[in-house]
Amino acid sequence: MSTAPDRALLRPGLRVLVAGTTGRGRRPAQYYAGPGNQFWALVHGSGLVAERLGPDQAERLLDLGVGLTDLVIERVETAEREPEMVVHRRPFDAAVRAAGPRVVAFVSKTAATWYARGAGERLPRGYGELDWTVAGTPAFVLPGPSGANNAMAASRLALWTDLADFLEHLESSG
Repeated sequence: MSTAPDRALLRPGLRVLVAGTTGRGRRPAQYYAGPGNQFWALVHGSGLVAERLGPDQAERLLDLGVGLTDLVIERVETAEREPEMVVHRRPFDAAVRAAGPRVVAFVSKTAATWYARGAGERLPRGYGELDWTVAGTPAFVLPGPSGANNAMAASRLALWTDLADFLEHLESSG
């Protein structure tokens, strides 16, 4: 049984790979299509893409150098201890290596934290560039685009713009 995201939008040579989370068997039909979700406004407003797109145009992101995927998270119950959340890191790392993005952007501290725990890395303390990599690729953590974070709208856009600036710096330095 595969734990790879079955709706991932990937291709080699991406500028950025945006990584969210999903539980096995709980994948919605479209990325970031929920009511109040600001992903599409943030990806455009931050300057990551010049075109204003929506969930029904997600595949167009690939042409603009942006890929989408998920960490697959599973609740594992054991007799010895409390249930824990487990990240299926190997398929995620393989997807990162195959796509070869300049940067991996986790779209929540939760996603970055789950990945860090599984990889034995330091947990993220805030937003921005992380001091560890994903399969050798620089990593960045962003505030999530869901409606639950709409109270931080101005600072959220600024943090997404920081990602666009970070990416521009990576691209200009080689």
